[in-house]
Amino acid sequence: MGSLGALLKHPDEFYHLLKLKMAMKHAEKQIPPQPHWRFCYTMLQKVSHSFDLVIQQLGTEVRDAVCIFYLVLRALDTIEDDTGIPTDIKVPTLIAFHRHLYDREWHFSCGTKDCKVLMDQFLHVQTAFAELGKSFQEAIDESTKRMGAGMAKFICKEVETIDDYDEYCHIVAGVVGLGLSKLFHASQLEDLAPDYLSNTMGLFLQKSSIIRDYLEDINEIPKCRAFWPHEIWDKYVIKLEDLKYEENSVKAVQCLNDMVTNSLIHVEDCFKYMCALRDPAIFRFCAIPQIMAVGTLAMCYNNIEVFRGVVKMRRGLTAKVIDRTRTLSDVYGAFFDFSCMLQSKVDKNDPNATETLSRLEAIQKICRESGYLSNRKSYLVRSESTYKSVVVVLLFILISVLLAYLFANQQVSGTEAHNHKY
Repeated sequence: MGSLGALLKHPDEFYHLLKLKMAMKHAEKQIPPQPHWRFCYTMLQKVSHSFDLVIQQLGTEVRDAVCIFYLVLRALDTIEDDTGIPTDIKVPTLIAFHRHLYDREWHFSCGTKDCKVLMDQFLHVQTAFAELGKSFQEAIDESTKRMGAGMAKFICKEVETIDDYDEYCHIVAGVVGLGLSKLFHASQLEDLAPDYLSNTMGLFLQKSSIIRDYLEDINEIPKCRAFWPHEIWDKYVIKLEDLKYEENSVKAVQCLNDMVTNSLIHVEDCFKYMCALRDPAIFRFCAIPQIMAVGTLAMCYNNIEVFRGVVKMRRGLTAKVIDRTRTLSDVYGAFFDFSCMLQSKVDKNDPNATETLSRLEAIQKICRESGYLSNRKSYLVRSESTYKSVVVVLLFILISVLLAYLFANQQVSGTEAHNHKY
């Protein structure tokens, strides 16, 4: 549930962490009994971290389709990510992957940890896929086919230009956005969103992940994975891996800020997509990852730790986002908060400062003009409230310990009386 240090610094998140823990326990009890569905939902919990909760709260029909879609794409991604697979095997496997959804004799072992389990027991996913409605199957098949072919293309192609970068993000995430929109439409819960908006939702998520995961990707063994476009990093260093060396810290942060600024261009279209959604559960499913993405960008911006270790949102803040995100007011409020946080970190000597500030001001203007900000609760708590919040948390812990002690004593007393009676 997060470290004690993080809780003491951000005690307002304790309540949301507790609710998240309870929700996870509840989700475990809701796993279907059939072996193949039990495998799928159990695996979803393992490979998607807390996000499986957002999938679980969808309506039954669309929930099952999204669960299988997620696992199919996770399997495809596992093949792409495994740098130990020779190119002459990986490329045709990615291209043909969509056909294997119907072939229960097919097997391809790769990946590590939970993803290896997913690949080794992929038959369960195929069995569940076969039980989905035809329109759901077609949407998943089409998206998987497009993604596999696109991934195969970039196995043999470097991300050179910003156009290449946008194309790669389209392949691995924009296509997911298109597929999800088709699943929502097939469920008859939503109108079919325009392709460019569905694509944008994926691009924004993928770019935040690529920025956050620089060090993990560049240190991949046996071969590094490079997704930052040459057109951007070439302005700062000779080789992409040079960004991780301490002597290049200033240039590395400037390059990082350039990457973050590039991603901000997608925010307005993401707002348009979310504003058109009607179903509350689908809205939450779409909105929570978007807020996580802008929060991640705010954490990464101007932060040298991106090149030293892992930079991500605190578990407590993640729990708060999952718990609070329910309406457009929450979305606009979160984007406003995180854009302000990012804005406060802009160094006016940064070569991209003017462009960064311009994009942030445009985001903040949209949020203000939405008319929703007056109804929001802040996702970021100001430091002056920390002391009072710490006291509240400590009192809560003290009372919990006291109640547990009294309850234990009560049980002991009851046991003694019972034994005496007999």
